Amino acid sequence: MIELRRIIGIATTLTSWHLLVTFCSLHVALCMKLFEHKPFDARTVMGFGVLNGISIGLLNLSLGFNSVGFYQMTKLAIIPCTVILETLFFRKKFSRNIKLSLSVLLVGVCVATVTDLQLNAVGSILSLLAIITTCIAQIMTNTIQKKFKVSSTQLLYQSCPYQALTLFLIGPFLDGFLTNKNVFAFDYTTQVLFFIVLSCLISVSVNFSTFLVIGKTSPVTYQVLGHLKTCLVLTFGYVLLHDPFSWRNILGILIAVIGMVLYSYFCTRETQQKPAEVSPQVIQVKESESNPLISDSLSTAENGGSTTDDEPLKVPMWSSKYSRA
Repeated sequence: MIELRRIIGIATTLTSWHLLVTFCSLHVALCMKLFEHKPFDARTVMGFGVLNGISIGLLNLSLGFNSVGFYQMTKLAIIPCTVILETLFFRKKFSRNIKLSLSVLLVGVCVATVTDLQLNAVGSILSLLAIITTCIAQIMTNTIQKKFKVSSTQLLYQSCPYQALTLFLIGPFLDGFLTNKNVFAFDYTTQVLFFIVLSCLISVSVNFSTFLVIGKTSPVTYQVLGHLKTCLVLTFGYVLLHDPFSWRNILGILIAVIGMVLYSYFCTRETQQKPAEVSPQVIQVKESESNPLISDSLSTAENGGSTTDDEPLKVPMWSSKYSRA
């Protein structure tokens, strides 16, 4: 346990190693032809990777400057923030039933995990930045896969180097600032190295499943699963490790589970209703809509020709203007 706590002290740097191992594992899989490499806009990949790395660093800073209770509130705020961003920028509609089930879930997790709230100006600003960057990064994980028609594996393989490099550059300074210890002067005993290697191997499946879940479902659903993980950690901690457990934890977990069940039920029901309600014309219009966070349009004149319809050509907003031969 002592060794694990020591490793947690270099969390940001350790995450960069996780991503590097994930990239190497995917490269081996690519050489074995387990998936196909599909390059797309390099600036989009770079921006996405750097943003993901920054969001992880900000979350760690938020934990360092705030109490555990306030940090839990920060994680809870990601769901409503994601709903707001998707509503504003993507015109995505969340039904009243979905909003109600998410509210029940958030109340339950809050009751189960939030014990103390100590506010400070720096910590609050860092938490706000962490929430915004995390929401945008997770929304982009979903929208990039659909926009460029790439799989979760292809996106993870191309963005991993940028995420790893970002965290490797900021990790030693961030971990040193939070723990007052030099990462490179860390006492890497045999046990420490064992747990580092083990965590790196586990991270491969964690990183892959994260991109897969967000790509196949939605950022909100991924956050719901994350809160399910929190409830399971509390439960197994009590059952297996005999951690302290109060009536508040039990009540909160029960409320959260009710919220998750309701969310799953309403999502399934609405998914089954959509094919009957959406006409082919509406589907065609939706497919032609732009992606506000990762694209903008070039005019017909800028591209030197006319397009086949009234919609201007869409390209990533941070990419340079494409020229036609």
